Amino acid sequence: MQATLPSAPARTMAFMLFIAGMGGLLYGIDIGIIAGALPYLESTASVAWKLSTQQLSFIVAAVLLGSVLSSLFAGALADWIGRRWAMVLSGALFTLSIPLIALADGYGPLLLGRLLQGVSGGLIGVVVPLYLAECLHARERGRGAALFQLLLTIGLVAAALIGLVQAQSVETATAAAQSLDEAARGAAIFSAKDHAWRSIFWMCLAPGLVFTAGSLLLSESPRWLARHGRMAQAKLALLRTRNAAEAEAELLDIQRAPVHGSGEDGARQALLSRRYVLPFLLACLVLALTQATGINSILAYVVNILNQAGLPGSTANLADVGLKVLNAVMTVVAVVLVDRKGRKFLLMLGCGGIVLALLTAGLLFRSVEGEQRDVRAAVTARVQGDSLELRLDPATLQALGAPAGGPPQQLTVAYAYGPFTNVQTRRSDDPALAPLQMSRADTVQADSVIGQFFRRLHLNPFADPAEARNAPLRIEQVHLSSVPSSTHGWWVATAICLFVASFAVGPGVCVWLALSELMPTRIRSNGMSIALLVNQFVSTVIAAAFLPTVGQYGYATMFFYGAGCAALYFLTAAFLLPETKGKTLEEIEAHFAK
Repeated sequence: MQATLPSAPARTMAFMLFIAGMGGLLYGIDIGIIAGALPYLESTASVAWKLSTQQLSFIVAAVLLGSVLSSLFAGALADWIGRRWAMVLSGALFTLSIPLIALADGYGPLLLGRLLQGVSGGLIGVVVPLYLAECLHARERGRGAALFQLLLTIGLVAAALIGLVQAQSVETATAAAQSLDEAARGAAIFSAKDHAWRSIFWMCLAPGLVFTAGSLLLSESPRWLARHGRMAQAKLALLRTRNAAEAEAELLDIQRAPVHGSGEDGARQALLSRRYVLPFLLACLVLALTQATGINSILAYVVNILNQAGLPGSTANLADVGLKVLNAVMTVVAVVLVDRKGRKFLLMLGCGGIVLALLTAGLLFRSVEGEQRDVRAAVTARVQGDSLELRLDPATLQALGAPAGGPPQQLTVAYAYGPFTNVQTRRSDDPALAPLQMSRADTVQADSVIGQFFRRLHLNPFADPAEARNAPLRIEQVHLSSVPSSTHGWWVATAICLFVASFAVGPGVCVWLALSELMPTRIRSNGMSIALLVNQFVSTVIAAAFLPTVGQYGYATMFFYGAGCAALYFLTAAFLLPETKGKTLEEIEAHFAK
């Protein structure tokens, strides 16, 4: 018996879903790839290029900042050049960012490459779901949205696996270098770590090429074509994924659809008219609270967090992989449950789990951070002029009060030159780290065009290098403590697992459904753009402040802050959000009209 081959529309739709899934994969890689690369980037770039903690934070946050920038024009760009070409552009930007980062020889190319990745991710996050919604039949849209979200979480898993492979190569190189003298051993380990973070980015090139090439082979959105008067091409695009009768009927619906926002009726239905203020503000609050839990920052810094909690390098990378797999599995669970249990129930369940998880992680870190010894006076006494060099050898550790022959120690120093601050951390059991050095040249960043522009407007969001030119080195905080045990690290990893699982079940899936369902149809495009901008802005601010905050106040502070935001999220879901399961958009709109 001859096997029945899939029909042409079925094959076309499968290809469309595959390319859209690749877009979700790139979006997940955008978010997750820095977690595995950051420890090695921090170890090498801070020595070779004298990058400060704030600059490393900017490198992490640049993806989120790029997403904010692209969200401002993603919709307009997709309306101008079309959904398909916007997808091609997003893939090309991601592909271009890889060699820019992997071949970087300083802070500038690194930051630019990460910004390009962010712009690409922002475009993908807007244009791919928009393309699917306009191309897929109504009965397929849910599957398309779920596939995009699922592949996003798989992208996080892929990024973590890449990081794990490179972590194991670094450990192999470290073991092989133990027979060398101290200088040669340090150089070999430095070289292995430098190669590791560059290889992590190189391994992400293939998905970018596949998505870019695949997007070129897609047809344009039929609704975009119809909006531009190209009805014959719109019908052909519909025929690629539908039979003739369905394509003809849907084309008639597209032609009959009114143009929103025009004339007197459109003026009455403006975004901030009284009828739409509540759902708009509620959607903005939901998206802001989603990021305020710290999900993106915790995923980005999870290897660093677990290292600080007591897990060694490769173990922390392995735990990172487990977290990303857990995220993907729980996303599947959420997709299955969301239409059975409802959005409100899953949001409350997820937020409750997040509160418990972050409080637990915060208390675990507080238990070890409470044992830190303040050695500020002893370190300040070692300052020579306006600089300081400190090597964590046994003699120095004993001079700072560490017990002789005791467990490995960790030193965290927060210091400043005028308004320019920095935080450095060194562990006595990491032979690859150079001595802790503080100098004006490494801390005070050169003035920028952006900073000069804001100062001309009498605004001061950026520090002025002139104020730090003659400012003395100021040691603000110095803490010395034992590196936590691996048992403590596994308890922290368990708490973060609960956090990720709870987020995936609740906000991870429900937030996007709530956003599209809360927003009335007439304001959805404008309202979603603003709400997504709020989402990305909150995420960027938290990522940029993460390392300086934990350096000054400890990891417990960040976890307690996230728990507080999650508690507010729970109250919002319980008392403000309506249950939208099984309701038409008109019924939801009528609820807010009351």
